[in-house]
Amino acid sequence: MRGAYGGPRVLLRRLREVMAEPVTAQERLDRIVVLIAANMVAEVCSVYVLRVDGDLELYATEGLNRDAVHRTTMRKGEGLVGLVADEAEPVNLADAQAHPAYSYKPETGEEIYHSFMGVPILRSGNTLGVLVVQNKAHRSYSDEEIEALQTTAMVIAEMIASGELAPPGGGVEPVGRRPAHAGGAPLSEGIGLGHVVLHEPRVVVKNLIAEDSAAELKRLDAALARLRASIDVLLDEGDVARAGEHRDVLEAFRMFANDRGWGRRLHEAVLTGLTAEAAVERVQSDTRARMQRQTDPYLRERLHDLDDLANRLLRELTSPGLGMAPAVAELPENAIVVARSMGPAALLDYDRSRLRGLVLEEGSGSSHVAIVARALGIAAVGQLENATGLVEAGDAIIVDGVSGEVHVRPTPDVERAYADKVRFRARRQEQYRALREKPTRSQDGVDVSLYLNAGLLVDLPHIEETGADGVGLFRTELQFMVATSLPKTAAQEALYRSVLEAARGKPVTFRTLDVGGDKVLPYMSMESEENPALGWRAIRLGLDRPALLRTQVRAMLRAAAGRELRIMFPMVAAVSEFDEAVAVVQRERARLDAHGHRAPTSMSLGVMVEVPSLLFQLDEIARKADFLSVGSNDLMQFLYAADRGNPRIANRFDPLSRGFLRSLRAVARAGAKHGTPVTLCGEMAARPLEAMALLAVGYRAMSVSPAAVGPVKTMLLSLDVAEAASVVEPLIDAEDGPSCLRPALQAYAAKRGLPVEP
Repeated sequence: MRGAYGGPRVLLRRLREVMAEPVTAQERLDRIVVLIAANMVAEVCSVYVLRVDGDLELYATEGLNRDAVHRTTMRKGEGLVGLVADEAEPVNLADAQAHPAYSYKPETGEEIYHSFMGVPILRSGNTLGVLVVQNKAHRSYSDEEIEALQTTAMVIAEMIASGELAPPGGGVEPVGRRPAHAGGAPLSEGIGLGHVVLHEPRVVVKNLIAEDSAAELKRLDAALARLRASIDVLLDEGDVARAGEHRDVLEAFRMFANDRGWGRRLHEAVLTGLTAEAAVERVQSDTRARMQRQTDPYLRERLHDLDDLANRLLRELTSPGLGMAPAVAELPENAIVVARSMGPAALLDYDRSRLRGLVLEEGSGSSHVAIVARALGIAAVGQLENATGLVEAGDAIIVDGVSGEVHVRPTPDVERAYADKVRFRARRQEQYRALREKPTRSQDGVDVSLYLNAGLLVDLPHIEETGADGVGLFRTELQFMVATSLPKTAAQEALYRSVLEAARGKPVTFRTLDVGGDKVLPYMSMESEENPALGWRAIRLGLDRPALLRTQVRAMLRAAAGRELRIMFPMVAAVSEFDEAVAVVQRERARLDAHGHRAPTSMSLGVMVEVPSLLFQLDEIARKADFLSVGSNDLMQFLYAADRGNPRIANRFDPLSRGFLRSLRAVARAGAKHGTPVTLCGEMAARPLEAMALLAVGYRAMSVSPAAVGPVKTMLLSLDVAEAASVVEPLIDAEDGPSCLRPALQAYAAKRGLPVEP
């Protein structure tokens, strides 16, 4: 070598000249291998590109038989080249032919070469190919030479990922822009076709080769210092300074940011001739490739931390001071947002008129972000491993919120298939719309009310489109979450009045502010909590901050002047809390009367049954409340102590389990006993099979997402409720047998030909 780090810098400067030449991608690659061989005093330099079929194809060579280009292929894992691709690690051998993985390809003429060094061509941790040098002499390549080859591989990775390289004569496409298919958990029904928008977009590194390595080192050190300082500020100031799980996470983050090994690798990458940004990309890509092959879930989870850290450092390099504050991306038409995780407020930051879908690495069907996605009417898929690593910003993508499948860079036949699927769904929606004027009555004459869950004004036209009986749950917190400051009484009143007007005389049930947990208002000071889902939220916050609750109730009373008003209080755990909330409403009603304001024509005050303690106070609450509404999502998670936002346990328990159905039946019976109407407004009611079970245990009113009205109504019109009850009740009361009744209910539905598939 020409001295430590001298060779790579010279090579990168010459590569920059080649990359600027007006030649084809194949000609550019041919020149690159000649340059590498000359710079490294190697007799052979070859580039193998990973294809979409999993094979590695020889795309360019200096030293081997040129006729072997595009003819020689090997499987991933076959030979030394396949070993490099499979392990995503360099292989350095003085006598390659003695290695058990060696595979002889006679058409290449490589039998005269003994030493071998191969490095993976990586981008975002994904293997795109292999770069190889060989010599006749038995020699081991130095660490500097391995570093030089890895650095050069970054340039080739950009060529492959850009789609410049094309197989001759219609051969198999390189993997860089290959179609990808992955499966996750469906969160919100629908099919979204569009282009990828990364929620925390990676900085695109365009300038790989440095003009002045010393200047790049200074830029890198300054960005590292700013990043570390910003993490220190987060830890030492504000609510985060208090102990808790969130602080532990940031402490680990600070440990990674101050890791000397990480900093050393970044410095070494810059000294090879890369820009500071390219060095960060290079080190993180190598780390991602190694950690993705780990089986230890803890180590794999740390990959997310390191990805986040690298992205923040890139932002510090390109936009100093913004490392800890990525901005929401501007959306193209038909945008599909892809993220590791996301809260409901973050999703609401996006322009919903352009939003078509959501893909998450985490998330469960009952998480709040999934509920908001359903409210927005966008297809969503969660629990998609490495979702952010599979895509690039702008990639074409299809999100199937029914099956949980995601297609990245889909082939034309896949696009056609989904276009047909969209047309089929449109025809089915037409069939559902044809039912909207038909009474919601079962085969044996049981009348059922189907309401909508809503949270934004744009949800209200769905009442007419679906023929729903009204709004069974209006989530008032969404207005607070999209606002930049606490909405004034007048703004709240205007919204509630608009909702009532849009409902055109049909009932609307307003739920008072339900924030806390994962629904955080950025302008409102909230202390961090160890268990926020069980903490200071919903009615607890409203009763402790009476001015907040009074303001909201006052706005509702004014908005409902001359109309019916229905108010529901969330997360009531004791009858006394309902009494306190009712007292607030009565005081506000008396205040408005005293000032001569027109009052609602009627007023009903209800309770959400979602805290298990209320199951043991059903008689008392049913006597006092005007109506009950079961929040099956929270009731389920609290009853089973299973965080619905945790993908490891969110689906561990089934809502059609005997224990949960007994709880739901108890609420329905208490309502019937005291003449108190009962509605179920959780996601459970939106699935036809679960809705069938609810009807069987006594529910006669359900509130669902707009997309669920058609499927649930179609099932109901074919159902004999009394017969279903005669099947379901004994299963619930049984003392033995399987605890989950889903298989038995599916068998009954199949026997009766009931349409229970969503």
